[in-house]
Amino acid sequence: MEPFAAVPEQVEAKRLLGAALADGQAHAYLLHGPAGVGKTTAALAFAAALLGEERRVLARTHPDLVVVEALGEMIRIDAVRALHHDLHMRPFEASRRVYVLLDAHLLNEDAADALLKDLEEPPAYATIVLVANELGPLPETIRSRCQLVPFRRLSDGAVREWIGAHAPGLGAEEASAVARVAAGRLDRARRLLDPAARERRGALLAAARSVYADDAFDPQAAARSVLAGSSAVGDAAREREEEAVKDLDLTPREREQRVKRAQRGAEREELLASLDELAAWYRDLVAVAVGAESAVLHADRVAELRADVSAGDSAGAERAAELVRDAWRVVEEFNVNPDLWLGALFVRLRRAFT
Repeated sequence: MEPFAAVPEQVEAKRLLGAALADGQAHAYLLHGPAGVGKTTAALAFAAALLGEERRVLARTHPDLVVVEALGEMIRIDAVRALHHDLHMRPFEASRRVYVLLDAHLLNEDAADALLKDLEEPPAYATIVLVANELGPLPETIRSRCQLVPFRRLSDGAVREWIGAHAPGLGAEEASAVARVAAGRLDRARRLLDPAARERRGALLAAARSVYADDAFDPQAAARSVLAGSSAVGDAAREREEEAVKDLDLTPREREQRVKRAQRGAEREELLASLDELAAWYRDLVAVAVGAESAVLHADRVAELRADVSAGDSAGAERAAELVRDAWRVVEEFNVNPDLWLGALFVRLRRAFT
């Protein structure tokens, strides 16, 4: 069986990982690219092929597999020190040991420095697999000691195929809209298929339209609508993680940190997704205004977009999209409190249309 069958597309990444399985030349690999495009799936499939067993690797219970994840908003030096200690233990069952470091872009400076030593002189039986959503935060010294394996956003066709398999009852128009808004990411598509997520999407687009169409527009109310969606997703993630860790052999602190990480990560991803869609709505206004409806992401909302353009509401849309993209970059690059700036963003959006 092809080891990467569960990973859609990603021809180059599969070729590189397949060659690594055949040749075994590198001791460290860095899988990088946007979230939700198959990196973690590929990393675990790679580990399963190296260790010769899929079931326990996917369950993360194989004794020769170590998976490191962030606690809170970063990977701290303690986690890398624990990896270093484990790295010099001989394999228990397989011919090698595999270390999968998820969210490697969240390594803090001390942790990155500590990891560098293990990348320079790892034991012959160890394979280290880093998974990162972006290369920028990782020092060049780490990048240069790994074989880079790039992942790309998936095509609309691949996302639609995934949607067809996971939501076969969805209409063609709505499936197309979900695929476009997902923008090549299966995690976004999964979110959009959730009935609760559809309600959040409706509230988000209502807030987007109220910026220019509501004479009584309230920036703080719009901000609260977006934050409510983010909080709801975070609460659901917290509940899932609490259930997942209750039977694991963890200290109370480790349990608490895992739950917090899951909640904060979900809130952050939902906020980024909301900002993506907010920017996409304003870009769609521009597209409809210039007669480029084929480029519209919100294919299921074309009638509303046309009505808004006809009412003359698209004049500030391009500037509004820029403002939202700037806000997205702030959230992506910095640890910010959205309560403090999201209301201010909606104030600036209102001004863009007046």
